[in-house]
Amino acid sequence: MEAKVNEIQIHYHEIPSVFSSGKIVTSQDAFILLWDTWNQDTIGLLESFRVVLLTNSNQVKGIFDLSIGGITGTLVDVRILMAVALKSLSTAMVLAHNHPSGQLRPSRADQQITRKIKKAAATLDIRVLDHLILSPNQTYFSFADEGMI
Repeated sequence: MEAKVNEIQIHYHEIPSVFSSGKIVTSQDAFILLWDTWNQDTIGLLESFRVVLLTNSNQVKGIFDLSIGGITGTLVDVRILMAVALKSLSTAMVLAHNHPSGQLRPSRADQQITRKIKKAAATLDIRVLDHLILSPNQTYFSFADEGMI
């Protein structure tokens, strides 16, 4: 009997967006892209975690939906995140998740997962440029802008 092995594949498909520059320079750039592509039907209902995958010159390669959770949290598997970053040949990333409550202050868990991802990414020479928290009120918190990244 022949053994079968799974192959991991990443595919890209275009989604409509008003974000036209294709390059992330500021937290506002990342927010515009993320807000425009976030599911507006669930941003105030369920917490989700996404990552914007970037080239070495911060050109957007794509957005990966890592997890969709519940009302107050979502699971972030760092191994899956790093596997996607490596498979897509990304050299930088912007992390993002939403707070359905509208509260923008990062929780201790938010800060811990950011540090954990940044440490894992650094071992692979992948830069974590920012971590945004989005609210249903079309506002955001940037770890980079606040000197927390």
